[in-house]
Amino acid sequence: QVQLVESGGGLVQAGGSLRLSCAASGGSFSTYSMGWFRQAPGKERAFVAGINWNGRNSYYQAAVQGRFTISRDNAEKVVYLQMNSLKPEDTAVYYCAADRSGLGIWQSPSRYDYWGQGTQVTVSS
Repeated sequence: QVQLVESGGGLVQAGGSLRLSCAASGGSFSTYSMGWFRQAPGKERAFVAGINWNGRNSYYQAAVQGRFTISRDNAEKVVYLQMNSLKPEDTAVYYCAADRSGLGIWQSPSRYDYWGQGTQVTVSS
């Protein structure tokens, strides 16, 4: 079974930074496309950033482009989301997800096969 475990969430002031980590076990991490999603209360789960299987391509939702960076370390089976210049509207539960097909970077949650438990990010004003 593939398991994804997020860490690094917390409470930060607006303008601050956090780095989220997602550690994978089982499966074949280096063949997966990986994504980060977030869900705020009353909102649908929304795509934040994605990265292809070898880390050569990435894609960002417009609201975070220029502030967030997704990266991966296939040797360690970890995907990261570096979040800078955080805003209160970034407050959400953040989830990492894996697409085992590795065929692309998808914005729809339905394209992903495995999900972490989520980690809370709260940005105060």
